[in-house]
Amino acid sequence: MKLLVIGWMLLMGISSCGCQKDDREDPVDGVQPKDVVKTNPAKVYMHVMPWFNSKDHSGYWGIHWKMGNKNPETILPNGQREIASHYYPLIGPYDSGDPDVIDYQLLLMKYAGVDGVLIDWYGSYNILDYGANLINSNAIVAGVKRVGLEFGIIYEDNVANEAARRTTDTEIEAAKKDFNYVREHYFSSDRYIQIEDKPLLMTFGPRYFTSPAQWTEILSVLSKKPAFFPLWDHTHRTGTSNSTGEYSWVDFDPTLSKLDHFYQATNHGLSMGSAYPGFHDFYKQGGWGDSYGFVDLTDGETLKQTLQKAKSSQVPYLQLVTWNDYGEGTMIEPTVEFQYQFVDILQEFTGVTYRQSELETIANYYKKRKEYKTNPEAQKTLDLIFNALIQLDVSKANELLHNL
Repeated sequence: MKLLVIGWMLLMGISSCGCQKDDREDPVDGVQPKDVVKTNPAKVYMHVMPWFNSKDHSGYWGIHWKMGNKNPETILPNGQREIASHYYPLIGPYDSGDPDVIDYQLLLMKYAGVDGVLIDWYGSYNILDYGANLINSNAIVAGVKRVGLEFGIIYEDNVANEAARRTTDTEIEAAKKDFNYVREHYFSSDRYIQIEDKPLLMTFGPRYFTSPAQWTEILSVLSKKPAFFPLWDHTHRTGTSNSTGEYSWVDFDPTLSKLDHFYQATNHGLSMGSAYPGFHDFYKQGGWGDSYGFVDLTDGETLKQTLQKAKSSQVPYLQLVTWNDYGEGTMIEPTVEFQYQFVDILQEFTGVTYRQSELETIANYYKKRKEYKTNPEAQKTLDLIFNALIQLDVSKANELLHNL
């Protein structure tokens, strides 16, 4: 997946992002987040795309809302903006670097029993739209710390190729610089995901570096060997000495035979499973080439089935594919079409005590952030509401919202 994005970023990307930094302060009065109690012992991680930009926050509509032929400035007869997706976010098209959006999304995940996020990471170079993605990724990391989740990185290794084409660095040098950035800025965080006392590092593929010797050299810049996971059936490219295990993705076979084989295999070391609501990409409609395929999202059955596969296999780590890839139609976050259905299903799987009413409180909090964005006193109250939510005091949050 995501193979078609690179070509269009070459045509449509920007070299300087102009994004706003996430300057929200830590919770007031030193309030720290509490952990959610859940009955399912599996570690559940949400795959997150940091690549959305909106005009109200970044000053422009990013390519992932537009693809090749859509214009979010166009208002459709149903009142929605024209975006490159079959589905529409419940809060409308947003900016991945907007702290209000980040808090809303991460709070929903927290109350769904998600342990952390896996950020689809496009490196440290300020080329194409990678600079904007990096700022947004770091804003998400800041949000993770506020809300009390963990985070990890999924490296798109073709970015090293794009960096080499635009700088004096070689592809290997570019990848090393990216991993030095990861080591210095992410691995040092106490919120970074650890697997068997090693920092988790993943790659989507790899697609560009296909030799184990290349990965041995790239990973040599890390002072501590990571728990390194390539995509399923890709260990031959990274090497068994470098890889800790593999992770699965979307199975286009309706019988889920590839997922079954993945869970039954014994030669992958540690495994990270996958669960997803479906797959309905917009590539053909958006002018980005042919569709990859289709997996039905109807009534949440695909999500239920893939979650059950993971549960039956007793896989210790599970990646949810995805929170917000609207271009591929794999989004779990609330949409106009599905409302909170997928998050509700996830809540049942993780065994949290929360349900849709808590999710609606979080959505109400987000709406008030935007409604009162020019009201400093209201924002102070909303800070207290945020603190109540990260401490799992929904009653207090509702009371403050009611009196706002």
